[in-house]
Amino acid sequence: MSANIIENLTVCEIKEVSTLRIDEVLELVGLLGRKNDLFRNFSLGMKQRLGIAAALLPKPKVLILDEPVNGLDPAGIHEVRNLLRNLADSGISIVVSSHILSELEVIADHLVVVNHGKVLFQGATKDLLAAHKPRLAVRGSGASDLKTLQEIVSTAGFVGEISEDQLMVVAPESFAGELNKAAFDKGIILTLLQVTRPTLEESFFEITGGEK
Repeated sequence: MSANIIENLTVCEIKEVSTLRIDEVLELVGLLGRKNDLFRNFSLGMKQRLGIAAALLPKPKVLILDEPVNGLDPAGIHEVRNLLRNLADSGISIVVSSHILSELEVIADHLVVVNHGKVLFQGATKDLLAAHKPRLAVRGSGASDLKTLQEIVSTAGFVGEISEDQLMVVAPESFAGELNKAAFDKGIILTLLQVTRPTLEESFFEITGGEK
């Protein structure tokens, strides 16, 4: 017979934690209304939240989680992400170990980047992302414009690489206006001039010297 939530959380008695905390933590993780449901009927995301509820029973100041969204569908990821943000906003320090860099970029306020046992970065997520130059995605009205645009970029002292139907330029955001004017002077009407900032994954590869 599959146990329900209450039966799963009564293990807290072994830890000498009051069972009065059960309803409190279930409300925190959004499962209070499902406390009498069978565990076997839970989605993976709900099971993950139940596990977090069990970890919250002793009122920890620090919560350590390993790959909390691994294997979850988009809905489950959204549920756990919102839960972690709410817990962090309530004053609990949450340490997440994960290889899903796109998720860490969304949820982490601070990062410690470790590569082969060596700490390469420790600080605010925004600081790591800001440390690397943005890129400009540029496109003219015709395919032949890309070569001319690449020459304009090279003359200005920057690097531009043609990727499919656009030119990717590694340059400060302030160069966008200068590039737009130079293109216009060459008779090129830009159909795309967009600033793209490095993702956490790209920043990771840059500081580790790895390849994508």
